[in-house]
Amino acid sequence: MSQILKLIALPISIILICLGIMTILGGHITPGGGFQGGAMIASGVILSVLIYGIGNSPLEFSHTYIEIFESIGALGFIVLGLVGLFAGGFFLYNVGTDLLNVIPASIQTIFHYPDVTNAGIIPYLNIFVGLKVFVGLSAIVIAFAGFKKFVEGDVDK
Repeated sequence: MSQILKLIALPISIILICLGIMTILGGHITPGGGFQGGAMIASGVILSVLIYGIGNSPLEFSHTYIEIFESIGALGFIVLGLVGLFAGGFFLYNVGTDLLNVIPASIQTIFHYPDVTNAGIIPYLNIFVGLKVFVGLSAIVIAFAGFKKFVEGDVDK
């Protein structure tokens, strides 16, 4: 890759990651959310991997790092789904907004901050979905880049 691409790839990657985080955090009040923000963050990582290569990328992710964050995303989503199940009777029931009048007021206020959001567990779900999508898409590209090196014989079999 040319020096110009290497010079501008990292700042553009950082901007894409920041825009993705902003999309995830504002997903309950704006168009967008977890999936779109996660894909934007992954695009920053993918750009870095494509320009610098898998071994020289400034945004390096080890297998352990990817496993941990993918597990956090999946477990967080399941935990919030179970919170809705136990509090409202349905999996992923939005605890902060009691549409069926079945949640006690003490539990309802846990995810309801009037000064910040009135969306209940939706912002938290966006964060976990974004994390899962970001790691999943990034892992696919990193695996393909590593597979190319494996086939060429650059890595130990």
